[in-house]
Amino acid sequence: MAAPKQAVVGPLVGAVVQSTNSTHFLVFNSKTAELLSHHQVELTQEFPKEGWVEQDPKEILQSVYECIEKTCQKLQELNIDKSNIKAVGVSNQRETTVIWDKLTGEPLYNAVAWLDLRTQSTVENLSKKIPGNNNFVKSKTGLPLSTYFSAVKLRWILDNVREVQKAVEEGRALFGTIDSWLIWSLTGGVNGGIHCTDVTNASRTMLFNIHSLQWDKELCDFFEIPMDILPSVWSSSEIYGQMKTGTLEGVPISGCLGDQSAALVGQMCFHEGQAKNTYGTGCFLLCNTGRKCVFSEHGLLTTVAYKLGKDKPACYALEGSVAIAGAVIRWLRDNLGIIKTSEESEKLAKEVGTSYGCYFIPAFSGLYAPYWEPSARGIICGLTQFTNKSHIAFAALEAICFQTREILDAINRDCGIPLSHLQVDGGMTNNKVLMQLQADILHIPVIKASMPETSALGAAMAAGAAEGVNVWSLKPEDLSTVMMERFEPQIKATESEIRYSTWKKAVMKSMGWVTAQSPESNEPTMFSTLPLGFFIVSSIIMLIGARYISGIP
Repeated sequence: MAAPKQAVVGPLVGAVVQSTNSTHFLVFNSKTAELLSHHQVELTQEFPKEGWVEQDPKEILQSVYECIEKTCQKLQELNIDKSNIKAVGVSNQRETTVIWDKLTGEPLYNAVAWLDLRTQSTVENLSKKIPGNNNFVKSKTGLPLSTYFSAVKLRWILDNVREVQKAVEEGRALFGTIDSWLIWSLTGGVNGGIHCTDVTNASRTMLFNIHSLQWDKELCDFFEIPMDILPSVWSSSEIYGQMKTGTLEGVPISGCLGDQSAALVGQMCFHEGQAKNTYGTGCFLLCNTGRKCVFSEHGLLTTVAYKLGKDKPACYALEGSVAIAGAVIRWLRDNLGIIKTSEESEKLAKEVGTSYGCYFIPAFSGLYAPYWEPSARGIICGLTQFTNKSHIAFAALEAICFQTREILDAINRDCGIPLSHLQVDGGMTNNKVLMQLQADILHIPVIKASMPETSALGAAMAAGAAEGVNVWSLKPEDLSTVMMERFEPQIKATESEIRYSTWKKAVMKSMGWVTAQSPESNEPTMFSTLPLGFFIVSSIIMLIGARYISGIP
């Protein structure tokens, strides 16, 4: 006899979370924000050359289909009917650049990831074109000219990939960030797929005017990007189209937010001055500045936070971006092999409770905010014969916290009102040692959402609240209270300041490793031609073998 259907209060909303390392699909109850089911698939990254980071757009798309199918199977096992899913939202890794053929649906080149550094010479050449007294790029976009953003990645592809050049000439090429590639594919692809993006993702391309909320001709001319390959720009919460294939065929896709904006919404930071930090591959601290653009004088980005409806106003945020956070733990696992699982870093760090004077600067892709210094590379310093892998694991976690402190200090200076606490989310917040370290180094309470997948929650909220869906209320009185865990500082402020100032000294030592760029090959030269982490690995080998050396400077 079949089991009775489980009673589910309220309609359900699904969320695709496409991040750098994995794809996730989650289903929420729209009335309670309860997570009912989810599935995750890990993705591969390709490193064709030093500093290059690519992903296969088809693998990413296939992982989305797989996650949706597996999640719906799990719902069925829970006796929940998938027909209760009334909308799907998309949250995505930002800046990662895809170009595909609109006639065949095939990618014309691998996705160039946000972490990719191949465009440094492109950035240097473009910088020479900007008048010294009129940085119109930054004033229109809120962004510094950097390898981070999509326009320079797109420029490099157009300059170097003949297949893409030919497709542009023949009118077959479409450009998009990951959200655009997914929405176009999921809504039909070559058979009428919707080529669109939302304001939060558009604001990370460096082609979008954050004041007019439109693609900017002057910017497109500056980067020499043809405007006809760009997606149309929509709000973060409206029906873009319906799913055309798979188990959720016919369900509207009605929410789209870059992952950090999605987390801001999921953390319900809807008021000016509220801030959240997300700990993923990188680390991203956003502070809501309301309806006004606040331009930073301390190395932060000005970005569109969200626009929750076609007729709703856009809200803005100051953002501090850290390139390497969780990626440093993955590096310890995959490159050095000193841990077998990411969770082991917490165990090692807990065993020693200190870095014993060891400091780790994980500048694998240069330094992002507040320095924007592409010449920096990763270093471990303060090593002695006593240093072991547990101290290095502790230093790696501490590095994430110190980088967050630098961002928080910049936000406090730009906004003028110091934050009294920090809301946090992301997979790494499950690491209690990391969270306690963060509270100690910031010397303010750190408040963790009990459900760390706030990017998924934000995408689901935007999708469920869209006009024509209307199953998720965003009225403050209707928003479900999210359970929190609080970490209070446990060390003296003076100790925190000493450790932070030593960290800053180490940061200075990490700069200037890459001293030139070869425009012919687009490959780094001099020090940077050595493999990533060469200096770190060499130091560790010397440490183990040189028994008579008392310390390594």
